[in-house]
Amino acid sequence: MRKLRVAVLLSGFAALFVAFNAIPGSATPAGGQATTVFARGTYQDPGTIPIKQGMDIVVAKNVFTPGGTSGWHSHPGGAIVVVQLGSGPVTFHRSHGGNCETTVYSAGQSFIERPGEVVRADNLGTTDVVVFVTYPSVPVGDPTRIDEPAPDCAS
Repeated sequence: MRKLRVAVLLSGFAALFVAFNAIPGSATPAGGQATTVFARGTYQDPGTIPIKQGMDIVVAKNVFTPGGTSGWHSHPGGAIVVVQLGSGPVTFHRSHGGNCETTVYSAGQSFIERPGEVVRADNLGTTDVVVFVTYPSVPVGDPTRIDEPAPDCAS
């Protein structure tokens, strides 16, 4: 009987703890703020990008017309890319040593470009492709991209 009472008492305390912590007593609603979501994507790649203190974080919208390409390039601090909802797919090429890897990302998907990774994005479709990109860890005032020569694996 004593074990049952202790179990019930502990369950009650646990329930009270959860209830009090689930209610944000000091939360404040937003006011005078409007947020427009331009792109949202489900992350498709493994890995991370380091974000360094004291560097710029840049957010940009890139539009690729049909047949458009980014050209081979890299980013000093990497990039987080989201393909806009309602947009066409983007064909993305990564150079890994002597090999090229191609992945097609559709609207509503996201991926990263690692710092220094040589990449190219192409619009092989018939409508514009819109991607929103966050560039973390860009040296203050520097460009977000570095043009690169085509790797040996590029066709």
